[in-house]
Amino acid sequence: MSEIAHQIEWKPKHNQWLIALTVTIATFMEVLDTSIANVALPHIAGSMGASQEEATWVLTSYLVASAVILPISGWLSNRFGRKRFYMTCVVMFTLSSLLCGLAPTLPFLIIARILQGLGGGGLAPSEQAILADTFSVEDRGKAFALYGAAVVVAPAIGPTLGGWITDNYNWHWIFFINLPIGIISLYLSNRMVEDSPEIIARTKRRDPVDFIGLLSVAFGVAMLEFTLDKGQEKDWFGSGEIQLTALLAAVTLIFFVYWEWQHVDPIVDLKLLKNRNFGTAVFLQLVLGMVLFGSTVLIPQFLQGLLGYTAERAGMVLSPAGIAMMFGMVIAGRTLGKGDPRMTVMLGYIATAAGLYNLTRLDLGSAFGTITWWRILQVLGLPFIFIPISTLNYVGVPREKSNQISSLSNFARNIGGSAGTALLTTFLARSAQVHQMQLASNISQGGYAISQYTSRFAAATGTTYAAAQSSAVASAYQQMLRQANMLAYKNAFALLAATIFCLAPLVWIMRLPPKNVKIDPELTAGH
Repeated sequence: MSEIAHQIEWKPKHNQWLIALTVTIATFMEVLDTSIANVALPHIAGSMGASQEEATWVLTSYLVASAVILPISGWLSNRFGRKRFYMTCVVMFTLSSLLCGLAPTLPFLIIARILQGLGGGGLAPSEQAILADTFSVEDRGKAFALYGAAVVVAPAIGPTLGGWITDNYNWHWIFFINLPIGIISLYLSNRMVEDSPEIIARTKRRDPVDFIGLLSVAFGVAMLEFTLDKGQEKDWFGSGEIQLTALLAAVTLIFFVYWEWQHVDPIVDLKLLKNRNFGTAVFLQLVLGMVLFGSTVLIPQFLQGLLGYTAERAGMVLSPAGIAMMFGMVIAGRTLGKGDPRMTVMLGYIATAAGLYNLTRLDLGSAFGTITWWRILQVLGLPFIFIPISTLNYVGVPREKSNQISSLSNFARNIGGSAGTALLTTFLARSAQVHQMQLASNISQGGYAISQYTSRFAAATGTTYAAAQSSAVASAYQQMLRQANMLAYKNAFALLAATIFCLAPLVWIMRLPPKNVKIDPELTAGH
């Protein structure tokens, strides 16, 4: 039997849907833990006597470690076997969750979070590659719909669940809840998951390890993630520390690209990007990550910072949207293959852009139900982007390249998310300053508007005009700040909407895969 025929005919021993459910459990655990940790950060800082800036290392350490492992997870899967690598990630994530829950000090917790990030970062690429190998091209849409449902539902319920746990118990339990899920995932993975013949054959090869490539990508990505995460906090290039980390990231990653392009057995197979479909998909994933992560951060910040919502109540606004996306994933998975997927993706982008632009209608008087409904409208198009792109990533790619495909696409989405969050945070701060100056230019302390406001303030508080004057000015200043911040959020949503809308036509760069063709010679050439 030829190698190509063997690749096409191989199927796992166990039911493919049980395998999909198995890998989805670990996905749900990892994504849920990330969103819960964000909510519990103030509680962690308070219990350990740490400042808010010090406590943010609980998040940063995880993000950096996860970003480092993502691009090399494909190589690690090929080197040690995908099942072995995947189960190692589950074990590491579960045990480090236990260490996080038991952490007596902040440094101990940060080290445990680094280990947790190394485990969690390797899960998603392995899971997507497992699904791609387990399911036929025709059924991958449904499989990725199940996987995608876990990805979107977990962060939707995470803030609500995290708020409830930290309010009724303590922050330690947000990590302890991973233990039973991790044990179940490990048991099922051992029983259900298996490596394809191509992966088994690859692990038997003992090619020399590209230590230069391994170290350069790890160091370069770590510096890049640190720069993105801490840039706004440290005033970007006004900080010598950020200047240094940005320079190190740029130099190291440029060297890494040059080195890997020449290497016969690269840690990250960058030549896969020469394929038109995959190269376009990676770019779309990068920008989609910027918008998806960015909007998920903006809405809770708006609710808690300007409307005074608690973390739990803000989570309740996001939860219905997560449920709506879950059903959207099912519909998108079932409709995939019944038309031109490029049209589906384009319409998904347009719907997402319209939903984001609709959020520019938010103001300081928006009701809970209105915000919840608008958030649902904002996410309805996302499943029709995520499912086709995730599926088309693997079309025409030989099985031994599935690990590399999933690593690169997940890395692009995560780096896009980090960049999007960093850039939006900066944009919000600068835009708020501009609006504050514009609003302040229309008001003078002895002007008519302030006089009228002071008179109403004095009447409401039952004091004299003179006694109320200083308090009224302070109150007016606070109102002005809230208005300036609200306008900044409106600008941010408009910017995201324009970015997404501009992506819609780009999907037509991608080619439709020829029918009944499983292997693309362009991708196999030279390997």
